[in-house]
Amino acid sequence: MSQSPTQQEVPVTEGAERQSLDVLDQLMKPEVQESLTVLVENLPKLAEMVTAMTKAYDFAQGIATDKVLISDTMSAMGEFAKPVVDKAKGVASAAIEANDRAQTEQSSVGLFAMLKMLKDPNVQQSLRFAQSFLSILNERQQTKR
Repeated sequence: MSQSPTQQEVPVTEGAERQSLDVLDQLMKPEVQESLTVLVENLPKLAEMVTAMTKAYDFAQGIATDKVLISDTMSAMGEFAKPVVDKAKGVASAAIEANDRAQTEQSSVGLFAMLKMLKDPNVQQSLRFAQSFLSILNERQQTKR
């Protein structure tokens, strides 16, 4: 009357049976069979690719978890960025100071004052830069047309 646990039948649900039939139907399609043939023919290449990708993944994982390498990289980036940040801070502070001076000064700049400013080497360098910059922008705009 009672069956041993090894002899009990596991009831197959209708969904599982239908799923296995769907898989068999898919396997019977000619395009699926062709694809499987191509996969089987290329298995050695695929195995090589997977091996290479696994090695690359292991290497990347090792680098990503190496605390010493991460700290060295971060300090090197900080050393690289420090001069740029210092220069940007210097330019920003000069711009703020120039704005403050321009706001407090009420005198107008006359023609002779402008002619005198044109002799200043910094003004000349800035004007050459502006002229070159605008020339480059114009050339690029002409090539786009």
